[in-house]
Amino acid sequence: MLSSFVAKRLVTRMCQAAWRPAIAGMGSSRGYRGDAPDDSRIDLIEIPLPPWPERTDEPIDIKRRRLLYESRKRGMLENCILLSIFAKQYLNTMTYSQLQQYDRLINEPSNDWDIYYWATEAYPTPEVYQGEVMDLLKEFTKNRNHEQRLDAPSLEYLEEESKKEMPSGQEMCTEFQKEMTSRLVYVRGIIMET
Repeated sequence: MLSSFVAKRLVTRMCQAAWRPAIAGMGSSRGYRGDAPDDSRIDLIEIPLPPWPERTDEPIDIKRRRLLYESRKRGMLENCILLSIFAKQYLNTMTYSQLQQYDRLINEPSNDWDIYYWATEAYPTPEVYQGEVMDLLKEFTKNRNHEQRLDAPSLEYLEEESKKEMPSGQEMCTEFQKEMTSRLVYVRGIIMET
């Protein structure tokens, strides 16, 4: 015969096993709301973001650098890749007004998914973000050249561009010599007049 201890344990485990599916079903159905047709989302809390501060007095080169950084550091990988490649291709050729449009587009919306859905034309773009930059982004997103866009571009291209813009050491010395020579001639002219 079974001891009373073993019998009690056996009965307890059988009862627990019988109740487990009912308890598990109760717990998972209570937390799931996906199929609710009349979900009013009243229980969701939306925290308002502070208003986006438009930077009107920012120098254009600083604005380009900031927008490049903000294009690369997004909240979701899809936008990181899309916007960083877009910025690499178009940011340096944008006018100041286009840069302001792009700044508003990537910084004012509170949800990065909205930007992605507008760029891929899954959702209609709100009127406030419509413009030549949004049209350019939509066309870029279509990827008509079938490029592989798997990662954000390396920043090495920035070093190459800065080397092109920056004169070599010898060119700088030559420019300095010309400047000093012209100043010396000017000073000599003043001395000779007196």
